[in-house]
Amino acid sequence: MMNYYDRYITLNHCFTQGANLHIAETNIDVRFFRFNSELDNWQDEILKSDNNIGENFSFEYPVFLPTGKVKQENAILLLHGLNERNWNKYLPWAEYICYHTGKPVILFPIAFHINRSPQAWSNPRSLTDLLNFRRRQYGDDRSVSLANVALSDRISQNPERFYLSGRQTWADLTTLFGEIKSGRHPLFKEGCQIDIFAYSIGAFLSQIALMANEQDFFTNSRLFMFCGGSIFRSMQGISRSIMDKAAFNRLQDYYVYHFGNEPVNRWKHDNAFKAFFRMILPGRLREEREDFFSRIHNRITGVALEKDNVIPYHGVREALGNETTEATISLLDFPFEYTHENPFPLQTKDQRSLNNAFTGIFSRVVSFFA
Repeated sequence: MMNYYDRYITLNHCFTQGANLHIAETNIDVRFFRFNSELDNWQDEILKSDNNIGENFSFEYPVFLPTGKVKQENAILLLHGLNERNWNKYLPWAEYICYHTGKPVILFPIAFHINRSPQAWSNPRSLTDLLNFRRRQYGDDRSVSLANVALSDRISQNPERFYLSGRQTWADLTTLFGEIKSGRHPLFKEGCQIDIFAYSIGAFLSQIALMANEQDFFTNSRLFMFCGGSIFRSMQGISRSIMDKAAFNRLQDYYVYHFGNEPVNRWKHDNAFKAFFRMILPGRLREEREDFFSRIHNRITGVALEKDNVIPYHGVREALGNETTEATISLLDFPFEYTHENPFPLQTKDQRSLNNAFTGIFSRVVSFFA
């Protein structure tokens, strides 16, 4: 039985962004690769200030891979949640999947997240003035915190950033998939099979990517969703770890009532736009959306958690449809206190149950991708 606490501590002690690593216990290498994200001309005119954030356009992503193997035939892409500033909680996830499947795991950061964001966005000293401002502005709102104030402020100013960040990441993944499938990536053979493990908002992004299926790159990809998969309208992102109430209300108001109703030339109405538009409201283009997920039901599965208040199970049903959800998504619970943001809390006293919960979830992941 894997000791989740020990693996978390060990991996976070030895992992450094940008520094290649060998993990002796599991005989896994961690290697970093440079990625340059391109800017769409139409996006340049919408939020010019974000184009100056250099970290978002040139960055490195880590890959966990079995030591000694070259030019792999399979890859698993791991996508994280909203407002993440480091890979900490995902390191034992990636190690377990890589070790038990024998396949490389690519940890790819969403635009403006992890190492694609300025360090100032996670530096308490840099955020103090902004935190105090939002506290004064929103009074007793206890959801305002140091952890979420940077994202909250950005979303409050321009809720369009949520869509633009997703679009940029989708375009990046299309580029990455093309590089891998063509054999141009140093780790992978031409025609490599790429599957996706996606958590939280990463699952939402993955659903859109599979639906848009740019250049047919996602035609055969399998998707495992953990604490993800909800229709946008049912997500509850108010959290001291994600965004404050004012920002979340602004986000919901814009996408539920305004997005897509602007002049046609505001957004490029391509497959990515159409897929995102289908995923906002449960009743909008419902038959079209549910038919898509029904057709690919053998390529998707996942786990929802009963006490997950951020991505509720009923929201997953609204996105996939009742029949597909029942056939593909398991609703589970753990015998200890947990949250969406922290499904495997290190501080729980019942370490045996923690280990069982982690192994139970990720053995399903391994079985699906094996």
